[in-house]
Formats: sequence, C-alpha cells, structure tokens
Amino acid sequence: MQSTFKTPTLQNSKPYYLLFVFLILATQACKEKRGKISSQADLPEKETFSVIIAGTKVGHLNVDRAGDTVAIDYDYKDNGRGPTVAETIVLDAAGFPRQWDIAGNTTFGNNIDEHFKLDGQKARWKDASGEGTTTAENPSFYINQSGSPYSLFMAARVLLNSKDQTVAALPAGQLKLTELERLESTSSDGSLKLKTYALSGVGLNPSYFILDENDRFFAVISPRFIIIREGHEKEEKSLRMLSEKYSAARFEDLQKRFAHKYDKNIRIRNVKIFDPKKLALTDLSSVVISGDKILTIEAADAVADENEVEINGAGGTLVAGLYDMHGHMGENSALLNVAAGVTSVRDMGNNNEVLDSLIQKIKLGVLAGPNITRMGFIEGKSPFNSNNGILVESEEEALAAVQTYADKDFHGIKLYNSMDGKWASAIVKKAHELKMPVTGHVPAFSNANDMLMAGFDEMTHINQIMLGWVLEPGEDTRTLLRLTALQRLTDLDLNSAPVQKTLDLMEKNNVAMDPTLAIHELLLLSRNGETQLGTLDYIENMPASEQRDAKEAMASIANETEDKAYRVAYDKIIATLKMMKDRGILILPGTDLGGAFTLHRELELYQQLGYTPAELLKLGSYDMAQYLGQEDRGAIEPGMLADFFLVPNDPTKDLKAIKKIAMVSKGGVIYFPSEIYPEFGIKPFVEKPEVKRN
Repeated sequence: MQSTFKTPTLQNSKPYYLLFVFLILATQACKEKRGKISSQADLPEKETFSVIIAGTKVGHLNVDRAGDTVAIDYDYKDNGRGPTVAETIVLDAAGFPRQWDIAGNTTFGNNIDEHFKLDGQKARWKDASGEGTTTAENPSFYINQSGSPYSLFMAARVLLNSKDQTVAALPAGQLKLTELERLESTSSDGSLKLKTYALSGVGLNPSYFILDENDRFFAVISPRFIIIREGHEKEEKSLRMLSEKYSAARFEDLQKRFAHKYDKNIRIRNVKIFDPKKLALTDLSSVVISGDKILTIEAADAVADENEVEINGAGGTLVAGLYDMHGHMGENSALLNVAAGVTSVRDMGNNNEVLDSLIQKIKLGVLAGPNITRMGFIEGKSPFNSNNGILVESEEEALAAVQTYADKDFHGIKLYNSMDGKWASAIVKKAHELKMPVTGHVPAFSNANDMLMAGFDEMTHINQIMLGWVLEPGEDTRTLLRLTALQRLTDLDLNSAPVQKTLDLMEKNNVAMDPTLAIHELLLLSRNGETQLGTLDYIENMPASEQRDAKEAMASIANETEDKAYRVAYDKIIATLKMMKDRGILILPGTDLGGAFTLHRELELYQQLGYTPAELLKLGSYDMAQYLGQEDRGAIEPGMLADFFLVPNDPTKDLKAIKKIAMVSKGGVIYFPSEIYPEFGIKPFVEKPEVKRN
C-alpha cells in the first residue's frame, strides 16, 4: 500500500529540513496572530538541552516552538554512533499530537521516515514496522517509534490534565504518569524547584524525567544517560544516581513480592535433570535445596521431610543456570535475566560505580539478579570513544588502569576501539602478571592478528576478526564502518591465506571466541516491516510496543544489492564460526543485547555451527563455569550453588524448550516467571508449578 503521508525528509542536508520547519512555524505564528490560543502558550519559543553519557556531553536536544507547532533537533554520538533526528509536531488545543513527522537516522544508521496524522477520530501512522490506522474514539497520545525523548514531556503535559493521570496511547496501550518526589536544583540563574515523574506504558520499564515548578521540561534521567536543560549540566551525576534510586525502588518492590525465600529446605520433586557430563537426562528424581546450595539428589518418590517445601516438577526438566558471556548489566535487565534462567553474566564494560552498587544489592538479596563477573573496560580517549570504564590517553595510564582493576578484584581486562593498538602487548603482559585474561575489540587501525600476537586470550565480536580480512589500511573502525563494511564479505574466500593465518593463530594460542552471533543476525538479517527472526518464538507474548519495535531493522538497507550483500555476509559469518568450532576453538555464548530471551536465541543459532541441543545446554552452563574457573555452578549436583531452572519439556530434543520456564532457583531463592512477567506487560509462557508446604 502506498503511503498517503507526504512530508520532506532530511535529504542528508539540514537546510531542506530547516526551510520546511521555518515555513510551518511561520504559518502557525500567523494563526496565533488571528487569535488562536496555543496549548503551548506558557512555554518558551526556544529550549536547549545537553545530552550527557557517563559524565561526558555527547550531543544536544534543541526545541523551537511557534504556536502549537514544535520543531526538535536531536543528535548525539557515543562510541562512534548515535541518532540524528528532526521532528515536527503539531498539537491540538489540549496538547495531543495532530501531526507528527520524524526524519533522520537511528543509532545504527537505519533511515527514519515516520509520520502520524489525526483527522477527527481517524488516526494514521507510518513507521519502520509499516502503516496502520484506527479510530480514536477517546483522546489518545501517539507513541512514536524513532523520535526524541522530548515526547515524554509532551505526554506529561497531557497526562497532568487527565483523569487519574492516565490516557490512551496509539498505536496501542495506555500511558500512566506518577509523581515521585520534589527537589531543587541550583545554577548561575538561581535555584529551581523540581518534580520527578515516572511514565509507564511505553516500554517494559518506566521512563523517569523531571519538570520544573512551572511544569516545563528539565531532564530525562537514567543511570547512564541524561538529557538536561542547558546551564544545569553539573547536576548530571546526582540525577543519574537519582534515576538509579527510582529504578532500584521498583525492582526492590518486585523482589519483595516475587522472590520466594523459604525458611525450610526445598524439594523439587518429579523432575529429570540434565547432566552436562553425559549430555543426557537422568531418570525422574527429587532435588533438595538447603540454603543457597543443593543438598541432595534423591529418588522421585523419596519421602519428604515434614519441614520441607515441595515444588512439583510434573515430569519436567531441570537445567543448570545459563551464562550470558557478553552483558552490560543494569537493574532493568537483571530480573528478566533471572526469569529467563540466566543466573550468571559476564559484564563486559559498564559505569563502574553503578555496577558496584548493583552487585552489592544482588548479593544482599535486595534485588534479583544474576551472579556478575566483572571485566575491566579500558578505552582510549578520542572523538569516537565509548564512555564506560576507564578512559586513558597513554600506555602508562592504561597499565595503571589494569592495576586498578586488579586491586578491585575484576576478573579480566577488555580493551576497546579507541585504544592505541600498540599498547596491547604491554597491557596483556601486565594483566597476565596479575593473573587476569585479556579480551576486547580490535583497536582502530589494527587487526585481529595484531591482537593475537599481543597475547589476547579471547576475541570479542566475530566482525572484529573478519574486518581485518576486508578493510584497507587506514580505514577507521571507530565509526559505523565496523558494521557496514561487512558487506565486503561477499567476495571473501574463507580458504585464503589471510583467513587461515588468523584461525591458525587462534588455534595455536588457544584463543576463545565471543561472537555475539544474535546481534549479527539482527544487524544483517532484520528488515523494516518484518518481525525479527530472533523474536518469532516469543514476540506474541510481549507488549504491543515491543511487537512493533521487533519489526524495525537495525541498519539501513538502501537497495537490493545491499540486501543481498548483508545476507551473504551472515552466511560467511556462520561458515567462519563453523571453521572455528571444527578447529576446537571455544565459542562463548554472549549477546551484547541484554541477555534473557536473546541468550536463548544466541544458543539456538549455534545449531547452525553443528552443535546439538544437549551440547549447547552444556556449553551455556557447565563449559562457561569451567572457563571462568567457577567450580560451584554449571551442573546440578550436591554441593553446587542452587542455580537452575525448570522447563516442562525436554530441551535435549528441542532447544526451544528453554524459552518456557516454569521456575528458577537462584541461590535457593525461587522465582516463578508467571508471577513476574505481567509486571512488564509480558504474557506468561507457562503456569506456575504446584507448591506445597508440609
């Protein structure tokens, strides 16, 4: 169906957009002069905000307003990537959007061409997922797919004047505004009285933002990302910690309600146990937990102690908790990982303060979350640098960072794109002296062979290796080139000498591979309007907003030639990983996508490399525990941590069975996903098992 929306796009040049905005603003200003009262009359004509990530200003959000028309220029760049967004919104007298046009590109370069229009009660929209129409019988606020966070403020203006601070949303759902607390901010202009809010109904978790005493937009806050009114940037760190407090309060409440901490031993009766050493299921058994450990494994019909809590496994299968070997853990994803049976995560780079706080809360039982193994993130300073971990400007500073991480008991070191590759040998030497393994990206202007010769113990992301076979000297992988250049793999001969030399080095040096295959599937195979392959098995259980976003491509696919090139590139990646597996190179299942459901997909994709379902259950649990030297987990045996999950069916026959989890034990604390998922708008996959107190 051809779109009926006709509005200009960026055309890769801001003057076209600015001319369009000027004409609309001028038209609306003329209407103002004819006596129309604007819903935005109490707001300034111009507003300017700074985008800050981990303490560093990385972009801006600028607002121009004329009458009921709002024009937004939003742009930031972190780690060599970020969105560029131009929005024009026309509001009605109550502040509801009547027309909304969005152009630009997403963080990974996908083109934005989104439009919304309301004619009377007839609502029409077009976004990356396709086009839709509906009749809006009641006032409804459109939830954009690719716009800026300023939409939170526009929604708040409507919600503040709505009954119960609730309003219907388009294309689906309902928005709810909750005031959290009041505080003050000071600047050279004096002090401001502020109010913090949570807006729920857009995603799996609420968004947190701040209005001033006049109900004007002041900031969007999260533990890592802040948009704040210009002139108040010094408040950034305190607001990040404030958002962490709000998020923690939500998840602390969920922990209190859904973490079952029984004061008795727990017997999980009538279950088969996956044995990773035999790659098979046991006969029906009973598993008894005492505290955070597995006490005994007994016969299915063993008589229960009168002081036990019994959980009926109904003939299902127990599997040891899974590992996500490439995480960037936050409170918002911690509980969902546990509910998905991911009880251990290797964090590959984070805001160290935020991560320390999260780990402490998980250890104390205040929050639900996986066991976290920390990798010390070291990045070089550049216009393209990431803002995680420790940023360095010299080899000496990099070596000092290694020592800092060793002193804080981090497991290993991860190096990143803007690091000078010439420092790698000294860093590896220092880390190895401190008994710390080293992994990471291939620094810009280096290649995988350089890092292998420097002594890397592991390589991160399969594209980081393969780019070394197709890039020209001097090409800069700190930009999106490290993704878009994968198109060049179409002409790569995997039997060529450069490819084989790299694989020889990996095999000889016993170097492991963290491929993050699921993110490459998303990058190379997702297309606008088509449900992403990795979500097909669970997307119908997700909220409407998640279903919509699952039809958005990650990258821009300009034409049929690029479409074919990306598909061939994915096939080349699979073939390369299969060659690695056949050489005995250890593959580490990690997602870089938040884990949980995507960790299930990561394992599932490895079947394309020749793994059986049973081998993947072992790889994702026992093998990763052994790789990290964590002897207390990875199998369901007496004395091991009680980290495991229950599924109704046999995952050794069909790996998809791990997506339907009835119960999780994380250190003897029991979680039932059927209780947890509705709090995120997710429809449960299976029912809660029967629980009996003796």
